[in-house]
Amino acid sequence: MDNTPEQGGEPANLRFLRVLVTILTASMIAGLVTIIALIVIRVPKVMQSVALPDAITLPDGAKASSFTQGPDWYAVVTKDDRILIFNRDDGKLRQEITIRKAK
Repeated sequence: MDNTPEQGGEPANLRFLRVLVTILTASMIAGLVTIIALIVIRVPKVMQSVALPDAITLPDGAKASSFTQGPDWYAVVTKDDRILIFNRDDGKLRQEITIRKAK
């Protein structure tokens, strides 16, 4: 008796699994390329639509910590715990809010 395994082709289930893994790999690569392409195409348009003021004049002694904006205003948070809200059209100070420490 000869106990050597036969050298036939691979089983059908293994071939099917190999095809599925190949299709999954190809679809993941295509999806990643699509996501990267969309980011590259859309980010410049978003960055162009964000209109930032050319210059912001802060009160004396104020140093900016962060910046945010709304449709007709922009705000600067200062290092001395104030929020300064400016008009977008003329750049004038609209409101000043002092941040107090929580008790």
